[in-house]
Amino acid sequence: SNQSGEGEIRKAIIEADLVDCMVALPGQLFYSTQIPACLWFLARNKNPGKGWRDRRGQVLFIDARQMGVLVDRTRRELTDDEIQKIADTYHAWRGEPGAGDYADVPGFCKSATLEEIRKHGYVLTPGRYVGAAKQDDDGEPFEEKMQRLAAQCQSGLWRQGCRHERPVARGLGDVASRSGRGFADGRHPEGCLSYGARMAPYDRQSLTRTEDGRLVLVSGGFAAGARRPT
Repeated sequence: SNQSGEGEIRKAIIEADLVDCMVALPGQLFYSTQIPACLWFLARNKNPGKGWRDRRGQVLFIDARQMGVLVDRTRRELTDDEIQKIADTYHAWRGEPGAGDYADVPGFCKSATLEEIRKHGYVLTPGRYVGAAKQDDDGEPFEEKMQRLAAQCQSGLWRQGCRHERPVARGLGDVASRSGRGFADGRHPEGCLSYGARMAPYDRQSLTRTEDGRLVLVSGGFAAGARRPT
């Protein structure tokens, strides 16, 4: 936030090179709030020597928002392995002896310079810097995958739409039967649905679509289209 001078305070802390690491945590970790928290690691001396890496002018960003498991409906916990992964990443970035080598991991961690942070308006949200996680390539060309997914989506939406349309059609047929203005007489009863072309006999109150894509209720050999007569 940049309200109440927070932006200027954050800028001063960053320019003083006091921010060592930022860790974005997942939501629902605490009983008192559902919003995600963020851990700030501050350091006055980023070049301690003794074999540790010189971290001056750099900040480590770790995005752990996708970590954790739900232990009940409202609370999430980080597993021991996840906590260890975060700790090992920070220790490796600092260059601690025996901690191993550090490397940026898209979607999880990024070592950013102060110049990069300035370009982002001194925002310290890890998601701004770590980027998106690398997606596994399944070898399927993009164009073919899009066509396949679009066809699956269209088929699924059609089936879902039919499930909702059938009860409506049955209700319309019941209303017409109770009003004494059934669909079998081939006339335009006032206030009823309009009629389409004469069709082959169908079961009473069955549902179909015309060639132009209109939903129709077929009853007594006539198709009632989903529009009122003019």
